[in-house]
Amino acid sequence: MASISLEKIIDKMKLENLTPELDVSTIKITQPDINRPALQLAGYFEHFEATRLQIIGFVEYTYMEGLDEKRKEEVFTQLLSCDIPGIVFCRELQPDPVFLRIAVEQGVPLLMTKKATSAFMAEIIRWLNVKLAPCISVHGVLVDVYGEGVLITGESGIGKSEAALELIKRGHRLVTDDVVEIRKVSDDTLIGTAPDITKHFIELRGIGIVDVKALYGVSSVKDTQSIDMVIKLEDWDKDKEYDRLGLEEEYTEYLGNKVVCHSIPIRPGRNLAIICESAAVNHRQKKMGYNAAQELYKRVQNSLAQKREDD
Repeated sequence: MASISLEKIIDKMKLENLTPELDVSTIKITQPDINRPALQLAGYFEHFEATRLQIIGFVEYTYMEGLDEKRKEEVFTQLLSCDIPGIVFCRELQPDPVFLRIAVEQGVPLLMTKKATSAFMAEIIRWLNVKLAPCISVHGVLVDVYGEGVLITGESGIGKSEAALELIKRGHRLVTDDVVEIRKVSDDTLIGTAPDITKHFIELRGIGIVDVKALYGVSSVKDTQSIDMVIKLEDWDKDKEYDRLGLEEEYTEYLGNKVVCHSIPIRPGRNLAIICESAAVNHRQKKMGYNAAQELYKRVQNSLAQKREDD
């Protein structure tokens, strides 16, 4: 199961640790959902998701402040005795001294942010969804071409890295070469990233490792990119029928998500960079409502209909 350390969340979200005496390095978050423990503060603990990060907003805070000392001791002890990975106070709200004391006794870290509750919740849910999303690694090259994430796949040595390098020289951006880490952040979106070890490097047979960022500048690389289409490079087979119109879309599947896939036959002299560019622009055009193959089909049908009328 994917997990992320509370320490990393504190660093990323710029949270202030109100309980520095507690060790947060060993605490892990395993799910992207969060919880606002309003009902729990009122004494209802059925279906309480204690393993989630807990968020205290202005409403919860004012309710806690209105409790008498005896009730505070009871409710806070009951809440903080659960296996909670951490509690974040929004709007720079300071926890009650009783709450702080019991939290330290129970080993529950208390954190604070300046951000408004809704804004912080939206930001941390989005970030955790990406970090904790299901992930696989595939062999290929991911390039941002005109804003479209193009995943180039194929057998080793077929020319994926060379195509990527040509695209970079034409002003497009490399995300990763050789290994692509794919995360499913929603039922519609796949995000591709590079492993930390190989980030911004390309391997070219006969030359070796090339540092794209150092050679072509920071504008030639990108850390993450949605995967919008797949280009599968394969050796030319004269006996195979290749799609020449593109009326029917082909798809490949990663983590249950379907992605448009084009099989491109490779022969000496074919400019792969131009093919990838054209495929990306054509895909973008289809998303905007124009399909060249459908337009050609309509013209042919209209021409045939006109000929029948003339006859």
